[in-house]
Amino acid sequence: MDVRATAKTVRYTPRKVRLVIDLVRGKTVTEALDILKFVPNHAAVPVSKVIKSAAANATNNNQLDADKLYIKEIYANEGLTMKRYMPRAKGSASQILKRTSHITVVVSDEK
Repeated sequence: MDVRATAKTVRYTPRKVRLVIDLVRGKTVTEALDILKFVPNHAAVPVSKVIKSAAANATNNNQLDADKLYIKEIYANEGLTMKRYMPRAKGSASQILKRTSHITVVVSDEK
């Protein structure tokens, strides 16, 4: 059985989140959380939170065994982009794009 968890509008760019996600794709939940503890990238914190949430959904809502769970799917899509402006020379302005991510994790107990 597949169980899903999603974090919306996480304030890290999808490109940086995908670097972290690629490290844990296909691993067991406990192994993935152990890996994410030692990753120096700041995006590892929200990724580990979503993995914990998916595991909690599986154990509490679907009565699956927590030791048998593995990450079946994990991906980061682009979320909202906040547009800001920075003043520049001669009265002009340049645009700054503050990107966000939607992180989705699907865990399963059968391979």
